[in-house]
Amino acid sequence: MRRRTMLLSCTALTLALGATACGGDPVTAAGGGGGGDLAGQTLSVAAVWTGAEQKNFQKVLDAFSAKTGAKTQFLPTGDNTSTVIGSRIEGGNAPDVVMVPQVGVLQQFAKQGWLKPLSPAATAAVDTNYASVWKKYGSVDGSLYGVYFKAAHKSTVWYSPDALDQAGVEPPKTYAQMLTSAQAVSDSGLSAFAVAGEDGWTLTDWFENVYLSQAGPEKYDRLAAHTLKWTDPTVVKALSTLGELFADKELIAGGQKGALSTDFPGSVEKVFGPEPEAGMVYEGDFVAGVAKDQFGKRIGEDAAFFPFPSVDGGEAPVVSGGDAAVVLKDGKNQKAAMAFAEYLAGPEAAAVWAEAGGFVSPNKNLDLARYGDDTTRRTAESLVKAGDSVRFDMSDQAPAAFGGTKGTGEWKLLQDFLRDPSDPAATAARLEAAAAKAYRATS
Repeated sequence: MRRRTMLLSCTALTLALGATACGGDPVTAAGGGGGGDLAGQTLSVAAVWTGAEQKNFQKVLDAFSAKTGAKTQFLPTGDNTSTVIGSRIEGGNAPDVVMVPQVGVLQQFAKQGWLKPLSPAATAAVDTNYASVWKKYGSVDGSLYGVYFKAAHKSTVWYSPDALDQAGVEPPKTYAQMLTSAQAVSDSGLSAFAVAGEDGWTLTDWFENVYLSQAGPEKYDRLAAHTLKWTDPTVVKALSTLGELFADKELIAGGQKGALSTDFPGSVEKVFGPEPEAGMVYEGDFVAGVAKDQFGKRIGEDAAFFPFPSVDGGEAPVVSGGDAAVVLKDGKNQKAAMAFAEYLAGPEAAAVWAEAGGFVSPNKNLDLARYGDDTTRRTAESLVKAGDSVRFDMSDQAPAAFGGTKGTGEWKLLQDFLRDPSDPAATAARLEAAAAKAYRATS
């Protein structure tokens, strides 16, 4: 499970290369086609993906090759995208395209002067195929640099239908109903929730969903930009709401101590593994992949989800993450790189991975029938229908020192809060101190 990227470094890293080549017809134009005959060019694309994700992305690369005649090389970056790409640029060996997994990193790359603004054709395709919020997250200072090709829907609560049936409850519509249902699950013999407290990023996702619904999108945006302080009463209120769950040892598998020693895959195992300990686990749509691939669950039957419920009468939140394709100025194949960005901006490329599975696209013109199962189709439909109300993962928008580093910043402070949720105001003050320091360092 990949997660955050780290700060820039000059450390030299060696990347394995994998190449595929196919000949084919020229790419068609607007809406995601590309830029004509690219035979003789080799496009290098760097991304964090490994395993099944890399295999399925390779199908997208192969489809691009078949349309354009370009060869492709996939460059695995590991989790440290910033470090790897910085090292390759400094070494004169920059890839042509990078799939950037964080808004903050995209902004960092643009401010370093590493990125080329997207072509008019790519921009037109984004305007046609995406809600404007995705263009916003791909832009810096008014210039569009990134196409959000792959997304994660991070407002899904996954559950065992057997566990809810045994407790006699239906999927809840509100946060208050969810806590009531959680108590019923606990009373029936299972803990209600498996919480992956060992991975601090999961706790930031819990907070973001509560905060977006309770405080609303305007304040969410301000907090993400740190124009609203973490000591604001809305933050304290969200922490207090979250603390109601974290403080109840009966509702969390293993209590706070058990949660803090449970990583993300372990939290999925506690619900869908051979010896279930809990009825529900909150995290993004990628829970389905773990439940299916590692524990053989039939998605939609043995494992299902309900949308993260509304909090205190607010709108149900839709928090997302995603990977954006950006074109590097120092890449050696600019024509192929821009054609690839145009291709990814259209529904054709998204359809390739949608059919392969393990993928959700924010592209509103991708035919939902191209997804291979009803659950993924529901997830994708929810993301697309949310339109401009979608909000990108807040911690992914923050400087990595605050929002994306193990053992420090928001990850560590929310782990401390899980351990002892008795003083939300004090936690808010510590979050503000850490955020202020991190944002000053990047200003």
